[in-house]
Amino acid sequence: MVEIDGAYGEGGGQILRTSLSLAALTGQALKINNIRTRRDPPGLRPQHVTAVQAIAKITRAKVEGALQGSQSLTLTPGKIQAGTYRFETPTAGALSLVLETLSLPLSLAGGSSWVTLTGGTHVPWSPNFHYLQEQWLPVMKALGFRLAANLDTAGFFPRGGGKVSLKVLPCKEITPLNCLSRGPLVNIRGVSGVANLENNIAARQKHQALKRLYPVCRDSKIKTLQFPSPGKGTFILLKANFENCGSACCTALGAPGKPAEQVADEAVDQIFSFLDTQGSLDQYLADQILLPLALAQGRSSFRTNAITGHLLSNAHVIRQFLPAKIEIQGAMGNPGRVSILGTALTTLNNL
Repeated sequence: MVEIDGAYGEGGGQILRTSLSLAALTGQALKINNIRTRRDPPGLRPQHVTAVQAIAKITRAKVEGALQGSQSLTLTPGKIQAGTYRFETPTAGALSLVLETLSLPLSLAGGSSWVTLTGGTHVPWSPNFHYLQEQWLPVMKALGFRLAANLDTAGFFPRGGGKVSLKVLPCKEITPLNCLSRGPLVNIRGVSGVANLENNIAARQKHQALKRLYPVCRDSKIKTLQFPSPGKGTFILLKANFENCGSACCTALGAPGKPAEQVADEAVDQIFSFLDTQGSLDQYLADQILLPLALAQGRSSFRTNAITGHLLSNAHVIRQFLPAKIEIQGAMGNPGRVSILGTALTTLNNL
């Protein structure tokens, strides 16, 4: 049994999700204590409970402590089973986090899977669906994963009610990623979207962002979209693409009383902050691809605009399960370089 201290480092839900994925991938039993003890409220939230239940179902696992508010959990997984699944996250709990937790184990299950997820698709403190679609998924596909996701219904805070369909085909090989020198900025692409609000709000977000982006990148384009949703919401996403390799994806969400121009400014400020560094991948993707790269055959390396607590915590958890060698150079909150010597997929007992 692998024992994980959920209060390590930043002490958030990322420790739980990575631990769940690795328990499924390696077949090792997991015991995790002090889950989100420094968060308010502490313990498992709805999306965390759904992630535990999802991993338990696809591995036919024995699990104790999968209750909202629980600060300890044990899970003894069996073999990963490909299949057709449906997992519901109550209210606006982030379904994107459940999607990421499931994707790697199901990719290595030896068969194809179809998963329906419900919950929040564009909510605070989590990658929204369009971040996954525009940033995470393209990189995962480049590594060798065969994933496809479709947004059926958007779910904004506080109502949620979003729906995403995920297809997972077997992954045969995970290739390393090497991206240390991004090269010049080529273009910026974006999405400005609303649900059950006037299209003018999406247009205002778009025009404010373009007004600030043009002096930096003349090849900047943003499309406006209207999404079906049981609630109201708005967001903007901006993605900077570079000549050699790498990209940065920045998002911002609307809220009652928050001007559309402010939403745009938040995303633009993030892009400008990234461009002031030598990063090749944004700080959010850096921690999200650490586990896939730890499963690759060979050495990967990249630069990120900021070393985060999520990145450091993820590295710690991976080391408890796998013999992968992870080196992170740089101080917390500053730009840094990440190197990973992955372990072959054949070391996982599910294959």
